[in-house]
Amino acid sequence: MTSIIKDTQSIKEAVTFINAIDVNKFSRLISRIIQKLHLKGERTFSEEEEQKLQTALSLDKQALDLVLETTAFILEQAVYHNVKPASLQQQLEAVHLDPDKAEVFSQCWATSGPELVEGLKLNIFAPKKLDYVGWQLNLQMAQSSQARLKSPSAVLQLGLRKEDSEAQENVFVEFKHQELLEFYNKLEIVQGQLDTLT
Repeated sequence: MTSIIKDTQSIKEAVTFINAIDVNKFSRLISRIIQKLHLKGERTFSEEEEQKLQTALSLDKQALDLVLETTAFILEQAVYHNVKPASLQQQLEAVHLDPDKAEVFSQCWATSGPELVEGLKLNIFAPKKLDYVGWQLNLQMAQSSQARLKSPSAVLQLGLRKEDSEAQENVFVEFKHQELLEFYNKLEIVQGQLDTLT
């Protein structure tokens, strides 16, 4: 399996900070992050809690932010790629996370991961939701420069609605045969990825 965690400079710095945190404190930290990750627009910790964390973990604000963001990123990648706990642990150890911290990650992912996946499934990541699909088939038989022409096309009408609004916005997309086939194949790929999450 391809690694979901790239060994970037940011990851290296975060791993250094995480490795310095007491394993019990890290376990509580990651549990809190995983509980709040699916909540849209809500911070994991308040300003006051972050100040207390800085003291408790002996990290400055920038280092704490990096640890929180990196931990959340790794969990989001685990959700997106539907990674098994053992694989997650191996990949974390491959980027030099201490084995005990990697095991904490893996255990939290094993116990809370399915609940996180369900919570994230309910979230709408895009600002608009597909509400309606309509279609029509057009056939152009001639044009001014060509007397005999047979050019079929399909027009899809996509009714989009914002999550907090009843007003529908219609988007019309015209496809020639090959374009429609390519679009269909991409939808099949998306469907396959969604199926792996269920």
